[in-house]
Amino acid sequence: MSALLQQLARRQLVWHGNSQQAAYQAVSSGYPQLDQQLAGGFPSTGLIDIQTDTGIGELRLLLPYLQQQQRSGRLLVFISPPAQPCADMLAAAGIVLSQLVIITPETAKEALWAAEQCLQSGCAAAVLLWQVPLKLALARRLQLAAEQGAATLVLLRRPAAGLSLPVNLSLELKPHRQGLQLSVHKRKGGWPAAAFLLDMQQYWPALYPAADSPALPQRKAG
Repeated sequence: MSALLQQLARRQLVWHGNSQQAAYQAVSSGYPQLDQQLAGGFPSTGLIDIQTDTGIGELRLLLPYLQQQQRSGRLLVFISPPAQPCADMLAAAGIVLSQLVIITPETAKEALWAAEQCLQSGCAAAVLLWQVPLKLALARRLQLAAEQGAATLVLLRRPAAGLSLPVNLSLELKPHRQGLQLSVHKRKGGWPAAAFLLDMQQYWPALYPAADSPALPQRKAG
């Protein structure tokens, strides 16, 4: 290895093809197709960046993963959700409501402070933070807090161009008649992936009617 490569390796700027599993300890997403795309699933700790519009199925996508994270007995924290979460839906998905904390700060600064404290405390297995503007320096602080607390921070924000955050995984979601269209923009220890369809019909059939369902008959005038 040349002196330049050795210098880059010491700064962790070189990725080795045989180090993927060590760099990316995964927890199943609950969707086999997505697990295949992510080499096992979502990261067990660190930052997950999900660029999405609100209300297209982003929380349903995360529920199996969050349910697994709760098995450690630690808390699941929602910060600044855009609407009041449905307790019945969460319970039906296996979320332990007694281990769920919902925080509604008045400002973005308070929301970021709450996220950092929850992550550092070690009491939270996962923290979800909705639609809070995030600069690079703050993202690094939250990444460090997540590592210290062995927790996951899921950032749910609108699609943004130009700002690449120091995250373990970055996904972009778009609505689709059969579920969600996902693009993997960044994955620690791996490569980005082109857009693909995650078919959610079998998991939520009432919300995603079959694409080949017959249309309702039209009433004739008169």
